[in-house]
Amino acid sequence: QVQLVESGGGLVQPGGSLRLSCATSGFNFSRVPMSWYRQAPGKERDLVARITSTGFVTDYTNSVKGRFTISRDNAKNLMYLQMNSLKPEDTATYYCNVFVGVGHLPPYSWGQGTQVTVSS
Repeated sequence: QVQLVESGGGLVQPGGSLRLSCATSGFNFSRVPMSWYRQAPGKERDLVARITSTGFVTDYTNSVKGRFTISRDNAKNLMYLQMNSLKPEDTATYYCNVFVGVGHLPPYSWGQGTQVTVSS
């Protein structure tokens, strides 16, 4: 059974930092690209960052470049999203999943996500 469990969210002030974790099981994590998505209230779920299976290549949506860092630990089936210099517009529920391609839905059901709220 595929499991995707996000954690690490919380309430932070603008300019603060959080590190999100994605614990996975039930699939060959080390063989597939992974990604982080986020969904703000009233908006669609958008791709935030992606990482190749080895972790050597990463990519980010423009709004988070220079502030967020995606990484993974294949030995532990874990993925991370380090978020620095957080802004109110980063407020959203963050999800992890396998990356298939831009414009393509991930193959597995979404987890519960982890809520990130950036507010004074």
